[in-house]
Amino acid sequence: MSSNPYAAPKAAVADAATATQGNFVPGGRGVAAGRGWDWIVSGWELFKKQPGMWIGIVVVAMILFFVMALIPFIGSLATMILGPVFAGGVMLGCKALDEGGELEFGHLFAGFKDKLGTLAAVGGIYLVAVIVIALVVGLVTGAGMFALMSGPNPGAGATAGAVMGLLLAVLLMLALLVPVFMAMWFAPSLVVFQDRGAVDAMKESFAGCLKNVVPFLLYGVVLFVASIVAAIPIGLGYLVLLPVAAGSVYTSYRDIYFTS
Repeated sequence: MSSNPYAAPKAAVADAATATQGNFVPGGRGVAAGRGWDWIVSGWELFKKQPGMWIGIVVVAMILFFVMALIPFIGSLATMILGPVFAGGVMLGCKALDEGGELEFGHLFAGFKDKLGTLAAVGGIYLVAVIVIALVVGLVTGAGMFALMSGPNPGAGATAGAVMGLLLAVLLMLALLVPVFMAMWFAPSLVVFQDRGAVDAMKESFAGCLKNVVPFLLYGVVLFVASIVAAIPIGLGYLVLLPVAAGSVYTSYRDIYFTS
């Protein structure tokens, strides 16, 4: 309780929440390499608390994104812009579980009730970045491929060149998208939990990821292998893997941006 009698009143709930969260570290901190595995294990622990609800949320989310994808052009744009909005809500659900509460269907849409504009702005920046990267890749690799394919004697060499050009385009696209993914990874969490603006959240997300390249390499390898396994039973494994991955995003956020 504050000793200042003129201080504005502060809710006890807010104090309890701050105590639970610990001390926030702006820009994040570096953690040990093995934490990449621990994030996934902690995500699994969050999933085990309410597996049925998690699976239900995944099914509903997949249906929503499928329906949006059916809308020509606009659907794809909406998916990219609204992705962080849904993600912010799921992070709120993870926090509720982590603090002894319950995950609810409403958490999937919680981002629409608060921080909608900021979360959508994160998605808008992501959309613009992807479009710019696609244009750059097209300009760098597309001109050479077009010249090769439209030459006087296109043949096997042209086909091989086209394949190499396509491979180059894919690799270049992935390389340019990695920093964008880093900026997106923790942005919804930083918006809903730390009230960051879209740009500031993406900057801090990039900084946190950059400080933990090695843990994220281990994390990525484990998730990649798990995604292959999850795809074997006609993709049903993703009903478990996606919630675990969502939980691991929250647990990695807590690990990197907070100290006890």
